[in-house]
Amino acid sequence: MEDITHSPLYSPDLAPIPPEKRTWTKWNLAALWVGMAVCIPTYLLASYMMRAGLSWQAALTIIGLANLVITIPMVLNGHAGVKYGIPFPVQGRAAFGTVGVHIPSIVRAVVACGWFGVQTWIGGLAIYSIWNAATGQEGEVALSIGKFICFGVFWLINIWFIWKGTESIRWLEDWSAPILILIGIVLIVWGANSAGGFANALEQGKQLQKPTAVIVPNADGVNYDLLLTPLIGPDGKPKATQYHLLSTWVHKLPDFHPITGSPIRIPLGPRDNEQVSFNNDAGQESTMIAVAVNHSQRSTVGFWQYLMWFTAMVGFWATMSISISDITRHAKSQKDQLAGQFIGLPGTMLFYSFVGIFVTSAAVVAFDDVLIAEDAPWDPVSLISKFKSPGVVIFAQIAMLIATLSTNIAANVIAPANAFSNLFPKKISFRVGGVIAGLVGIVICPWWLMNEISGILIFISGLLGPVLGILLCDYFIIRKRTLVIVDLYKVDGPYAGVNSAAMIALVAGVLVALIGYWVKPLEFLYTLSWFSGTAVAFAMYWAMIRLRS
Repeated sequence: MEDITHSPLYSPDLAPIPPEKRTWTKWNLAALWVGMAVCIPTYLLASYMMRAGLSWQAALTIIGLANLVITIPMVLNGHAGVKYGIPFPVQGRAAFGTVGVHIPSIVRAVVACGWFGVQTWIGGLAIYSIWNAATGQEGEVALSIGKFICFGVFWLINIWFIWKGTESIRWLEDWSAPILILIGIVLIVWGANSAGGFANALEQGKQLQKPTAVIVPNADGVNYDLLLTPLIGPDGKPKATQYHLLSTWVHKLPDFHPITGSPIRIPLGPRDNEQVSFNNDAGQESTMIAVAVNHSQRSTVGFWQYLMWFTAMVGFWATMSISISDITRHAKSQKDQLAGQFIGLPGTMLFYSFVGIFVTSAAVVAFDDVLIAEDAPWDPVSLISKFKSPGVVIFAQIAMLIATLSTNIAANVIAPANAFSNLFPKKISFRVGGVIAGLVGIVICPWWLMNEISGILIFISGLLGPVLGILLCDYFIIRKRTLVIVDLYKVDGPYAGVNSAAMIALVAGVLVALIGYWVKPLEFLYTLSWFSGTAVAFAMYWAMIRLRS
């Protein structure tokens, strides 16, 4: 083979990995997916759907099917990584050009860097909580020196694994996977014991699908009624014993009213909105719920809602499908990457989503202060806060640390490290690229803008579908799974510069999604942006390449 080591597009980190140096088996890949999939967002997925009115069975079905679907392009786009041992930025040179590939790879890298910062801040908070539980100190709600020190400690832990290279990442995922699965089993056992049985916990969880307070029209068509449904305890009685109604138009605080049953229907009159809270005989109080006319009732869950949630679940790991060759290039065979991804991804997502549903359902019975569905501990942080034992808090936070670290390293470091390395292959190694990713994660200041950053990252991720469409069309349809590897490293070869067909197809795919974002009647194009953008870019790229030939 022609010597390409002197090319400015070549570096040892971006070079094809020879078959004899590929050490990852299907179990390594499955472990990697367990490590990535066990994270707070996975725990929360089903809760969002249940809050929208879906049953837990429907939520799990959508999650399972969506992750089976996204694993298919994951395996397809990972084929080139296994066959040629090349990472995503090198694979993308064939479709986008040696210069054009920087656009999708850097955008993908920036998204990952953003999530790296958010996850590292969450991991730092876990260390902060462990320190407080071990020393008996009260943690501060506001930003503090202690939180920044813990953030720095967790950041250095991440950087250590980056610096040690991909084999250390494989070691981390291999060890964390069984621990994380065991933690999920422990949580299920705790939930079953706390709720008086497995079936009872799921039965109690049905209450979480209903909103606590809705304003409904009265029979006269002019006035309104407030319908309240506080949680029912295992004894069949409401857990709350009183409700407190604040009518904003009255501007006064009425007394607490006793609760004798559920649901409760209260005549309101022609009012705009209400606020309501609940308490029990122990003096424990719920959060105040604001409920407005015409905004309080859930619409009936129909086909469109199911499709919307299915699309959202597909998009959860969709950005990983773009850069999956960064990982599959280490696999021993196509069978290993096929089995490893199908074993690791759909099953783990389904299992930990169920853990989230089950544990939260059990909390309806386990914690006396959970009086309404809105106060159920849907996320692990809220759940941990309800335990007073330092030992339990420390155990739970260590579990969160392991989950956050394993997700962060595999999902948010490998892709940007390779993307930054591809910018200047002779000057930026994988290690240095990983450190750059870590520094960008600090620059975004996740402690200030975590919610805003998350929204922006989700928006950008939704626009990256066209990249996948172009990659799949180029590799499977145009090139018939055949790449000339030496040409991918030539500055004056057939892939040099920018492939205008790929750029036009990329813009077309993104515009389809943006049109749906801007034009409300076409909102479905944005809601289904991963499918619509991918399909449009795939077809546009194919058509333009055919016109050239």
